[in-house]
Amino acid sequence: MTLPLNPAMAATFPPPVMEARRWIEGVTFPHDRPLINVSQAAPVDPPPRALREALAEAALNDPQAHRYGAVLGLPALREEIAGQWSQAYAGRIEPSQVAITQGCNQAFCAIMATIAGPGDEVILPTPWYFNHKMWLDMQGVAAVPLPTGPMLIPDAERAAALVTPRTRAIVLVTPNNPGGVEYPAATLAAFRDLCRERGLALIVDETYRDFDSRSGAPHELFADPEWSEVLVHLYSFSKAYRLTGHRVGAIVAAAPRLAEVEKFLDTVAICPSQLGQIGALWGMRNLAQWVAGERAEVLARRTAVTGGFSALQGWQLLGCGAYFAYVEHPFATPSDALAKRLVHEAGVLMLPGTMFQPEGSEEGRRQLRIAFANIDTAGIAELFARLAALAR
Repeated sequence: MTLPLNPAMAATFPPPVMEARRWIEGVTFPHDRPLINVSQAAPVDPPPRALREALAEAALNDPQAHRYGAVLGLPALREEIAGQWSQAYAGRIEPSQVAITQGCNQAFCAIMATIAGPGDEVILPTPWYFNHKMWLDMQGVAAVPLPTGPMLIPDAERAAALVTPRTRAIVLVTPNNPGGVEYPAATLAAFRDLCRERGLALIVDETYRDFDSRSGAPHELFADPEWSEVLVHLYSFSKAYRLTGHRVGAIVAAAPRLAEVEKFLDTVAICPSQLGQIGALWGMRNLAQWVAGERAEVLARRTAVTGGFSALQGWQLLGCGAYFAYVEHPFATPSDALAKRLVHEAGVLMLPGTMFQPEGSEEGRRQLRIAFANIDTAGIAELFARLAALAR
């Protein structure tokens, strides 16, 4: 007897990063030409030693670190986020408008569970973040693609033409994953106005905010006194403090909305990781200068990537920023086949654009994502040398 399987789950594509990892199973890479893995946006180094010591101290001496906590998160962390975000964005955010989640992916799933259900629609700019698409697919929510064109910047007027009575939200990721582009403040304001006019939620995912090349606040959405009527803000502590394994993310939204989120979180995880929250709070209070150094290093690697592509014949750099370069390749081979070929011929693992575009997309067949933030400038130079040596 075959056990029943949710049809929506069965129809959802497998996790792309896990699929890519299977491409290198059983492949041997020479010692003098090791694999260059630019497939996943995850810090490879551990958190700074001082943060690890704070985690160890809590693990050894704080009994609360091993118990259930509040479903919506550690009160001190919620207060810290509210205070720092209010100052950074020149707005007013209350602790009651902050919830802590097990990573930003869970933040997206939790907030979306309160907004859209089977038969509803959510607008996602393409190329999209595949985990957003996966969650919508599994819930029976239609992901409506919003093409962003060669600049990878979504247009609010074009989005307006896609809104139907079933539309519930528009999702923006900035700096963008996978595109790397930083959305202008005017773009975000235009989407805010559209969502307010049409009664939609505007979900802004700023997982990579700490590596934005611009100084000051990247937008003015929180300066709007009525921001909570339309805006939902998502954030991750994984990148800034290298806490990927501790799973700490955040939602900033209207307090009544978070009361609904609490139902989701209580049934999925009960509470976020206590140690992870302790680490995030310690980082917020002590690591501003260290994070500034991390940002400077990522921006230096971005400069190396943009310079390298200017000398790479036939390739086109579509977007570059935060952790990512999104590129168009010059080969006749579709990107999904090319990505597998790169493993064997170049010792490079990256993700094809087909993972970030609707099925059958011609654009996706010509595109690749490079998560460059995990390799230093020497590694970036080696990456370009290997790509340049590929036969057409």
